[in-house]
Amino acid sequence: MRVAIGGFMHESNTFAPLPADLARFREGSLTYGSSLVPIWKDAHHEVGGFIEGAERFGFALEPVAMAWATPAGPVSDEFYEHFTSALCTGLKLARPDGVLLALHGAMVTPTHPDADAETLRRVRAALGPNVPLAVTLDFHANVSPQMAATANALVGYQTYPHVDQRERGVVAAQLLSRALKGEVRPVCHVSKPPMLLNLLGQDTAREPMAGLMRAARAAEQRLGVLSVSLMAGFPYADVPDMGASVIAVTDGNPELAKQVADELGAAMWDVREQLNVSCPSPEEAVTRALACDAPPALLIDLGDNIGGGSAGDGTVLLQELLNKHAKGFVVVLHAPGAVAQAKDVGVGGTVTVRVGGSTGPLHGPTLSVRGLVRSIHDGKWLEAEARHGGRRQNDQGHTAVLDLADGKVLVVNSLRTPPFSLGQLTSLGIDPRLAKVIVVKAAVAYKAAYAPVGGTIIEVDTPGLTAINAARFEYKQIRKPLYPLG
Repeated sequence: MRVAIGGFMHESNTFAPLPADLARFREGSLTYGSSLVPIWKDAHHEVGGFIEGAERFGFALEPVAMAWATPAGPVSDEFYEHFTSALCTGLKLARPDGVLLALHGAMVTPTHPDADAETLRRVRAALGPNVPLAVTLDFHANVSPQMAATANALVGYQTYPHVDQRERGVVAAQLLSRALKGEVRPVCHVSKPPMLLNLLGQDTAREPMAGLMRAARAAEQRLGVLSVSLMAGFPYADVPDMGASVIAVTDGNPELAKQVADELGAAMWDVREQLNVSCPSPEEAVTRALACDAPPALLIDLGDNIGGGSAGDGTVLLQELLNKHAKGFVVVLHAPGAVAQAKDVGVGGTVTVRVGGSTGPLHGPTLSVRGLVRSIHDGKWLEAEARHGGRRQNDQGHTAVLDLADGKVLVVNSLRTPPFSLGQLTSLGIDPRLAKVIVVKAAVAYKAAYAPVGGTIIEVDTPGLTAINAARFEYKQIRKPLYPLG
């Protein structure tokens, strides 16, 4: 059996102004042919699971192409056309018996609001109707019925933070292997209750999401059911298929797939109010953090969640910490200009930098900060553990550590980098356990790395491109009614 593997992954925030173009994918990961194998083989990622599946289930790999970029605005049409052409051409040349494809499920381009469905349509056209196609999707996928109609099997992550990516890649590889051997005939159905979930309610360790996940695993034990994926959706995409969904894959039984997906979709709808979580204002959150007796306090900057496509330079919490004369904090900001200034004065020099404001005042004002340049780094590190995103090789670009006195530390980097790994700090010589307060620009994904060292977690209702309250956004393309927006 010859199985082609590849992927095209991007989580597109349609409210974000920064497009995901060729440069953004080169900053992330862009590989063609056999060069994708050494990059992803050992990663805690579904493509690593595909590669592991080849050995476990006895098929030969045909690596085609893989593209991944940090969440941002929509993918440019130019890059989308380039990469889908390369992917489909590679598949035609490979002429595989089956295909394993890693998609995100929340990719948008200016021309294609459901870009993942369009990618699947093109891939299917390249393969023909009879080649089995198994696809992995991110837990935040805005799954459309068109995806289920095109792929033989859709398999989504079932953890948030996403620490099961490699495992789900193996699940997809096993399903495809069984289909190629004639043991099963996978068919799938997607059910879409009319609801969106804010990211805090999507935490799979938090009730009622944890209970829904237990129900999904129980449903997989039913005769004829091959896989069940409960999908939370990505609320920062103003597209018709935005929102939660349930995918059921069965052995040649579309009626059963619909029944299972609809039952779990109804169960999700029944607990919709508990799935939307509120949190305190910046002023209240910082006050609580400074008073907590179990440091470090993690201030979760929900409005500037880099993993959701935000700017990474929000200053709302930094300003509040400075206003309250806080000591012993660590804040990381995307500030290429500040990095350049720090490099100019060198280690041991004092510098005044301006940070924030790359997207206007949405994430807080531009601040002027003076500090001692403690160290300068290339920003690269390896992550050995299973972390959200599954990446092993990490790069936050050239990075400077500024000492603002009284234990106040400002890290400025030149590449937007989600806080999915403690290596972002430890590679700079910063021990997060010694801080009193750490600002974390995320929602839930950080927990796999930070929760073990965080004494107190305080989620903050900050403004920004990833604000937790969906009412802050003006949606024009979503289906209605859609809870909680009406």
